[in-house]
Amino acid sequence: MFSIEHEFDATVITLVDEGPAPLQEDVVINGFAECVTLEQFDPRTDQVVTITLSPWQLRELAAALDLPEGVYRLKKVADSTQDPE
Repeated sequence: MFSIEHEFDATVITLVDEGPAPLQEDVVINGFAECVTLEQFDPRTDQVVTITLSPWQLRELAAALDLPEGVYRLKKVADSTQDPE
């Protein structure tokens, strides 16, 4: 299950783990113009862990999800779409 909320300065996506136990904590993704943050509560440390990705890193992550094992570099093309090299 997930939710999407549009706030003043970000789009917030919350991913809820509904798989088999043991379940993981919710993941909150905040999409800002300049970066994307992923937050998840870590019960071992009793703290929220945050990872910050640049827009370029996010594009590379999205591309990597659909590619086989290997080393890749995305290239910019004239119409602003991204293709793996």
